[in-house]
Amino acid sequence: MTDEFKPIIRDPHKSANMLEQPVASVPVPQPPSDPIEQVLSLREVSEGLAKADPLTRHPRVSSIMLSVVFGLLLLAAAVGVWWLGVRTMEGQSYEDMVWSKFDAALPGWLEPVVHVFTISTVVIATSAIMSIIALAVLIVRKRWLLIAQLAVFGGICFAAAELLKPLLPRPYLINLESNPNNSAPSGHVILAAAAGMILLCAVPRVCRALVAVIGWLYAVLVGLSVIAGQWHRPTDVIMALLIVGGVAMITLAATFANGMDEPGSRASSPSVQIVGSVLLTFGVLGTLYGAYIIWQIQPGLAMSAEWTNSGAHLSTVILTASVASLVFGLVLTMRQLTASPLTKLGLVGAPPAPPKR
Repeated sequence: MTDEFKPIIRDPHKSANMLEQPVASVPVPQPPSDPIEQVLSLREVSEGLAKADPLTRHPRVSSIMLSVVFGLLLLAAAVGVWWLGVRTMEGQSYEDMVWSKFDAALPGWLEPVVHVFTISTVVIATSAIMSIIALAVLIVRKRWLLIAQLAVFGGICFAAAELLKPLLPRPYLINLESNPNNSAPSGHVILAAAAGMILLCAVPRVCRALVAVIGWLYAVLVGLSVIAGQWHRPTDVIMALLIVGGVAMITLAATFANGMDEPGSRASSPSVQIVGSVLLTFGVLGTLYGAYIIWQIQPGLAMSAEWTNSGAHLSTVILTASVASLVFGLVLTMRQLTASPLTKLGLVGAPPAPPKR
């Protein structure tokens, strides 16, 4: 018989001796017998897993990049609006035409509402109340880091309102009826829009859509009032709205865990989806329509033709409302996307949601 097919013969005495040898015991962790300790142990495990998930510490990288891109685009648009309105002859003629006759062109139902906000104290007090409400909400929600971030946001907006006016030139291109000095951007519009943005970023998910609508309406009324009261020109208002929106988007890009919704409470918001879609749609279409009106009356602007008055006034109202709508719609959308990165937003795609149990 060859070696390949030899049977294996085991020594029974050796096998018995091996069975008699003690086997090293492996310690098996026992669950705590106390129910309270069991709950605490499970909580520690869940918290450890939660901390390991990057979406509990910051939003998705794609959301951060979108916020930065939209913020830079809004700031670039502010520069472009200022250039067209201040550095061109047609722009100065358009602004002076609106400045001199806008109040008389307001419809009867809108005039008393707009005139309420021509009182500077009303704008300052309303904006202060909105900011105080936002601070109270943040304290109740214990969002300490978000308080600091929004304070920086407000400081940057205030600096833009105070520092840009003396720095931006206003060349003498036509004979103006209005003040020839630079008045861009509007400080009152920046104050109103910034107060609305702060409140929008402070409230929980269920209130975001409503606050966005309130902030949009408030910013529009203040924007129209400073033009009707001959404090500012249309460029000053549009530029202020774009600056606040751009700074707000960059602030959202710096969102951390303290500014996000709790992982267990993250959910889609139908109100944010509906209101955000309406604001963005109206903002884009309204801005395009307002620009189209200006393009139609552009041949008569250099001569300050009378037939351009109605188009200039209409485009001012449309652009003020639509740019404010676009800005608040973007901030509402990106606030939801950065605060609840695990939910389906329904506006710019559907990120994967966590599995249901």
